[in-house]
Amino acid sequence: MRLVMASANPHKVEEISEILVGYRIDERPKGLADVVENAETLEGNAHLKATAVCNFSGDAAVADDTGLEVDYLNGLPGVRSARFAGEDATDIDNLMKLLKALEGVPEDQRTARFRTVAMVVFPDKSVLRAQGVAEGFIARLPRGEKGFGYDSIFIPVEGDGRSFAEMASEEKQLISHRGRAFRQLALSLSAKF
Repeated sequence: MRLVMASANPHKVEEISEILVGYRIDERPKGLADVVENAETLEGNAHLKATAVCNFSGDAAVADDTGLEVDYLNGLPGVRSARFAGEDATDIDNLMKLLKALEGVPEDQRTARFRTVAMVVFPDKSVLRAQGVAEGFIARLPRGEKGFGYDSIFIPVEGDGRSFAEMASEEKQLISHRGRAFRQLALSLSAKF
């Protein structure tokens, strides 16, 4: 089955392609304008992106949206995780803003979770969706060279004390929010087809 990727983020595309083995994953169509992610929820943003790509390509489109929810910050950055430090913020800008906001916060109050909503929108407008969550806490300093976004400061509860950025891709996929969401989405796709 052919799915067209909504994300242009090469890191996300690689992670998603590793999970959706057996599906032909085509890259985001060239010429498609950026989708304004202005929904109030992760599910809303995933739907906006998948629908735009499906309408543009005429094929089933796969999209996701992910947020890092920090309990001490009442769930922020959440749906604004990619734009936490501003519309044109880099991963480093966002990460540094978050670390600054948590300066001096004790370990037991640095709890957080990554949440991913994954979705496929089909040309007939039907939708499959799945969600994955990884519980953890925010480290005081970045650790590790792998991954992207907030991976270097997120220490998953189910891990061994390493950040996502210190794990091999295969290790991270087993316990990550995105891995869980897309494995669930793959099961839903298998059941449908």
